[in-house]
Amino acid sequence: MTTTLTTTSTPPLLPSNNTNSTFSTRISTLSSSLATMQSNTTLACRNLSELSRRSRHLDSLTSPASETSAMLAAASSNLTATLALLKDAREKFDTVNDCQDSIYRLFWGARSACKEVAVHAERQGRGGVLPRAMRALLDGNGHDEFDAAVHRNMNKHHHSANNNMSNNDTTNNQQPLSEQELYAGADAMEIVRDAHSYFADRLEWKSSRVTMDELERIHQVGVDAMGLLVTGHLTGAGAAVRRKVDGSHDKNTTKNQSQQKQQQNQRGGGNYRAEETAKETRDRLQDALQNRDLMKCIGEYEEYLPLSTRVVRELRAIYECLGGMSSSNGSGSGSSSAVLMMNTGAMPSKSVEPTPSLPPGGKVLRTEKVGSGHYTNMTMKPLKTGFPHLDSYGEARKSVAYASVDGYCRQLRNARKKILANTPGSAAMSHANVDAAARDAVRCIEHCMVVVSGEKSVHRCVVGSNVQGGHDNENKNDDSNNIQYNRALVMSYSYVSSAAVDRLLDLIEYTFLREGGCAANLTGGDGSVGGGGGGGNNPDVDIRSAASAVVAGLRIVDGVRMLGPSLSKLCEITPPGGGAGKGVPSEATIASALCISLHRSTVKNCSKTLENLARSIQMDPLDGAKHRPSDARVATVSSDVVHAIRIISPFVSAYKSVSKRRALPWDQEVGEKAADMDTFVRFLVKQLVISLQGKAQNYRNDGPDGNAKGNLFMMNNAFYILELLGPTGDEKADEENYRITAPWFKTKVSKIFENEKTRYLTHWEVLNTHLTVVDDNELNYQNNKDVLSLESGRLLKSRFSGFIEDL
Repeated sequence: MTTTLTTTSTPPLLPSNNTNSTFSTRISTLSSSLATMQSNTTLACRNLSELSRRSRHLDSLTSPASETSAMLAAASSNLTATLALLKDAREKFDTVNDCQDSIYRLFWGARSACKEVAVHAERQGRGGVLPRAMRALLDGNGHDEFDAAVHRNMNKHHHSANNNMSNNDTTNNQQPLSEQELYAGADAMEIVRDAHSYFADRLEWKSSRVTMDELERIHQVGVDAMGLLVTGHLTGAGAAVRRKVDGSHDKNTTKNQSQQKQQQNQRGGGNYRAEETAKETRDRLQDALQNRDLMKCIGEYEEYLPLSTRVVRELRAIYECLGGMSSSNGSGSGSSSAVLMMNTGAMPSKSVEPTPSLPPGGKVLRTEKVGSGHYTNMTMKPLKTGFPHLDSYGEARKSVAYASVDGYCRQLRNARKKILANTPGSAAMSHANVDAAARDAVRCIEHCMVVVSGEKSVHRCVVGSNVQGGHDNENKNDDSNNIQYNRALVMSYSYVSSAAVDRLLDLIEYTFLREGGCAANLTGGDGSVGGGGGGGNNPDVDIRSAASAVVAGLRIVDGVRMLGPSLSKLCEITPPGGGAGKGVPSEATIASALCISLHRSTVKNCSKTLENLARSIQMDPLDGAKHRPSDARVATVSSDVVHAIRIISPFVSAYKSVSKRRALPWDQEVGEKAADMDTFVRFLVKQLVISLQGKAQNYRNDGPDGNAKGNLFMMNNAFYILELLGPTGDEKADEENYRITAPWFKTKVSKIFENEKTRYLTHWEVLNTHLTVVDDNELNYQNNKDVLSLESGRLLKSRFSGFIEDL
């Protein structure tokens, strides 16, 4: 191995002298360069150290300047925001001065318009039914409740503004309020509400509370102004009904001329309705219910919207401005009630209960005198829902609805008095007056339905159309406030419709108690109707008068029975977006309670007329030439009872409606177990028989033939009753030829007749003991063969001598 290496390696070649000098030169150059580089590097390091030192010194000098610059930038930003806030706050502070002119103009313009309507109504004689706010304008003191509130607030908060209002009163009050001025006032109130919300969020400012008081004052002036304008518009519009056009009738064709004539008089036939019989009324209402066109076939008036297009626009603008905006203020400040009022358009607190409200139990009782025009004082109380615009609507339309029903009732009563004025003492005319009063009562029910239907259209057009509009859109999640506003809507409409139903209810009770004689005390000493005995005397109410009262009562029951459910339905209203479980609590209202009282009162008073009729038969006097004829002919009580049964027989459904809801002395069952008309007729016949038997007993005091007269009296009356009411086999279904087809009647009356006949014939048995057979051969005749001879006459006379002696 070593040998191999030795043989292969060669010794290095030594450079020459030239080559060595070249390398030396290069090495020297490199050494010099390295020395230079080293010195430069050292210098650079020193420079870098100096720069680092200076940089650190510079940093220590520039850091405070940067912080100061940042603080200056932040201060500049804060100043910019503060300037914007001050500008916005200045605008909000100037809101009162900027908006009060428009709101004051709105107030005085609304006040002038409202007073003009009040003066016009006073000239027409309708001042007694005006709302309270409008009646105050006519007192002459120059201040109504709204005006006094405005001046009180202005004198308390801003005396200079009071002078401004006085100037506006002299300058702007001369011109009527334009539609644009109303819109300007509504916009100003929106601005005031926004400003109040602005300061409510900045209560830490010292001037916030004072400014909020001023905003509340000016906003209240605007609320009062809009309330006045609503009152004036809705009162001046008049009733929501108008008389139907004569000759117009329904499009449905008829098959015969009688139906055509009836339908031709349905729309405007006041004369036809004044002469309409109970059967015609019942048939007309039944046909209308079956055809589902009841509102077209009732009343002499029809509903219509009495508001012009401009008035509708203005009212909707008011209700949009003062809609039921729910409160969004959650602060616990001392002025939370004011904030709530301002931010919600006079939204009440949740603890406020609308008035008037139903008493505990939900039953409305009479508190006013019969015939006073009112049934309960609840409808005369002021409406306080907590929403001024709804209160104004309720007060205005309530007075109009009441005046419409009251005027129609007075019109019918005056017409009835003119017809009956010529024969005031006639009994027949007195009975006709009771029937006419019942007919007019049914006509008033129809008119009340039309009035309530018209008021429902007004409510839907003006009030109900803005339930979900206005401020509600800002707080849709606040269901409790929406429920409260919807409840106030229902209460306001109920307040209007209850006034009409209240007047109707008083009229019907007046018809029963005064015209029908239900107030007469016809009960016996034990308070019963069907008890035995009798012989009382009540000259004021006889059987025919009691029968006329029953017919009148049953006729009214027929009208209430067929029209009452529809009237109750018209008195109910559901706001848009509301309903049971959707925003409106399911609760009874005054109007619905009055409808229930209407049905209950009608049934109660009608049952009294039925009891009075039965009692009048029982109390028919047993003596006297008028009540117990001396010649034993048919008694007056029999003809009266037959007349009574015939005139009440057509009211089968009405009687069933009474018996199902009220226990009667002759039928204690109620509900489906209650008996029908046949039971009442049977009870009347029973009372008649008892009365006749009592009269027959008194014939014993008339002499030796008293018993025979009593039997003959019962025979004559039994035959009369059986002849007029008994079945003939060819009965016609009309009230003039009514027949009792039940087997009990013929059996009972025929048995009475046969028994009395048998007793009567026993008085003639004494004649048979003195009669003997005379042969024809013993009788001699004169020349003409027709006249007995003198001897034959004496023979017959001798045969009767014994019978005459017994008598």
